[in-house]
Amino acid sequence: MHQPIRVLFLCTHNSARSQMAEGLLRALGHGQFEAFSAGTEQTRVRPEAIAVMQELHIDISGQTSKTLTQFLDQSFDAVITVCDSANESCPFFPHARNRRHWSIADPSGVQGSEAERLAAFRHARDDVRQRIETELLQPVGGE
Repeated sequence: MHQPIRVLFLCTHNSARSQMAEGLLRALGHGQFEAFSAGTEQTRVRPEAIAVMQELHIDISGQTSKTLTQFLDQSFDAVITVCDSANESCPFFPHARNRRHWSIADPSGVQGSEAERLAAFRHARDDVRQRIETELLQPVGGE
């Protein structure tokens, strides 16, 4: 049996995009992946992120915001930044086999009604999901 592919998703606050990516990969990867997320700053998981993930029947309410320092000495098959700021400030991960950047729009900065904010979080969630499906899951399934 193969070891799971270890993936770390990084964002600035570890509150939305990286948290949704962690939950999505864990759910869609069917045990083939170990998913983690962290940020350059520790905050909290946004309630909007929890809500739009629940729409897909993926519960991320138990996930917590973490800083990337706790992961620096761990080995990963891929470290993926999901925001431009984290990409610029992300340290070198000496034990990462692959480093990628996905520029995902920040839903946390959207102002307006609850419906407008949730629409921004859905858009980010769907963008992350599409990238996971095409860049992580399809290559594994094709092997």
